[in-house]
Amino acid sequence: MGTVLAGAWGLLAGGALVIGATIAWFVQVPARVVAAVMAFGAGVLISALAFDLVQEAADSAGVAPVVSGFAGGAVTYMLANKLLDRFGARHRKRSQNQQPTESDQSGSGRAIAVGALLDGVPESVVLGASLLGGGGVSTAVVAAVFISNLPEGLSSAAGMKQAGRSARYVFGVWSSIAVASAIAAALGYLLLGDASQNSVAVITAFAAGAILTMLADTMIPEAFERTHSWTGLIAATGFLLAFTISRLGG
Repeated sequence: MGTVLAGAWGLLAGGALVIGATIAWFVQVPARVVAAVMAFGAGVLISALAFDLVQEAADSAGVAPVVSGFAGGAVTYMLANKLLDRFGARHRKRSQNQQPTESDQSGSGRAIAVGALLDGVPESVVLGASLLGGGGVSTAVVAAVFISNLPEGLSSAAGMKQAGRSARYVFGVWSSIAVASAIAAALGYLLLGDASQNSVAVITAFAAGAILTMLADTMIPEAFERTHSWTGLIAATGFLLAFTISRLGG
């Protein structure tokens, strides 16, 4: 039952990507609005990382496992992202005309899809892991992933559309990522169910390191490009909202 529940939460959070993509495909959303929502989502996710992932992992297993796991996640994401950049996935979250077309770089569509998967899996794993112990899923983590996924899907799909990619490609990518999010969340719960506290803490911190690196590499640059000096304030607002949800909702 727990595995199914974890998968359902992962699907809900991943479904925000599809919602965002649908909005971008049928509605001409101003680039500045997309960037503002992106900054807000980044702030929300940073708050969840700090208070609902890293802090709890450190409380349960100590500082050393968390530091090693977090650093490992950050480095692994950075290396994987650099590899995907070579194949055309560098601007996969950009809403304007930065994404390459297939004629510009053959195979870039596949690289963008793999990059989207790389961005989404760590979030889903920690969603599943948050159910361990029978305390229920973390409201703050679900809210953070959902709120950050909405502008991510919106911005990236807008960029895909401008690059001439078809509706079949765009919705195929995001629907697949939503399903993959459900599977990753279910596996996070299933595979970590019998793991030690230290192991769970290391894996949670690993995912947190990957997520923070993703934010700095992809979401925040897209936000700053349009909102400029407002980016920090908007992100801070998202941070405070997620912090409030975390303290009140548990």
